[in-house]
Amino acid sequence: MTLSEYMSPSLVFFLNTSTRDETLLKMVNLIKQQGKIEDPETFYQAIIDRERIVSTGIGMGVAIPHAKQSLFNQFFIALAVLQKPIEWHSLDGGAVRLVFMIGGPDDKQTEYLQILSQITQTIKDEEKRKKLLTLQNPLTMIELFT
Repeated sequence: MTLSEYMSPSLVFFLNTSTRDETLLKMVNLIKQQGKIEDPETFYQAIIDRERIVSTGIGMGVAIPHAKQSLFNQFFIALAVLQKPIEWHSLDGGAVRLVFMIGGPDDKQTEYLQILSQITQTIKDEEKRKKLLTLQNPLTMIELFT
């Protein structure tokens, strides 16, 4: 399994947002436009509810908001590169520039944990993290995850 299997150029976004909630809402709406979400309001609420439990800002300028729901058949990963750092109440106290939003079925916990693990392993590579912030081509960005 590679992360690129869950990604698509149409789910790579370059956003100029100012807050965590604005970023999350914008991403959900863009994912909806790409046909990956049928009920954006419910998905957004699940994302926000998850954020309230503990921040998905994992550090290193990265957040991984996620929601699993029975209406999904398979996982997807959307990636947003933020034009400017946003306060996310991250575990390390730092602002966020890269947001990996995961959606998927609620009955595939092992696959979900593998996805989270691979994202975490990839973004621990400082060179890849920095490169993601400079690239403008979604296909080239996704290739970093193969």
